[in-house]
Amino acid sequence: MNDKVVSNILRLIFLVALQVLIFNNVNFSGYINPYIYVIFILMLPFDIPGWLLLVSAFFVGLMIDIFSNTLGMHTAASLFMAFCRPGILKVLSTGKESETDLRPNVYDMGLYRFTLYALILISIHHLSYFYIETFRLSEFFRTFFRALLSILFTTLVVVLSQYAFSKGKTK
Repeated sequence: MNDKVVSNILRLIFLVALQVLIFNNVNFSGYINPYIYVIFILMLPFDIPGWLLLVSAFFVGLMIDIFSNTLGMHTAASLFMAFCRPGILKVLSTGKESETDLRPNVYDMGLYRFTLYALILISIHHLSYFYIETFRLSEFFRTFFRALLSILFTTLVVVLSQYAFSKGKTK
């Protein structure tokens, strides 16, 4: 099996286990719910085919839904995030992304561009998820505030994880 496939499968298993066993139990005052499994979608290679990106997002969302008993909410939010990802990458592109074997990370994109990339996609995911979860306009501002705090916390965790787990040099 290809090394990229094996590393993505291991990343998927690690992030789903981390989300289900630890981060699903983190809830600061009912407002901050970190969803770090989105790192899997964020870190997929630049040159991944669109259909595989959507299938991967569906699979990771479905796994989280199964273990969290959330009836497709994570799947829908993950799919919407994956659908928007190529457009966001195109807007933030510098041309370097066309090189093979590059992944979106702090070292290939730079801190500012990676943080912006992660912040936009995490915002898309979290706003989708929280509004699907609430599904009523009477709590619009409370839901927006919950999503905003979770977006900021999740983005901080994602950026810090880049320094903790990513290699400083590209291959």
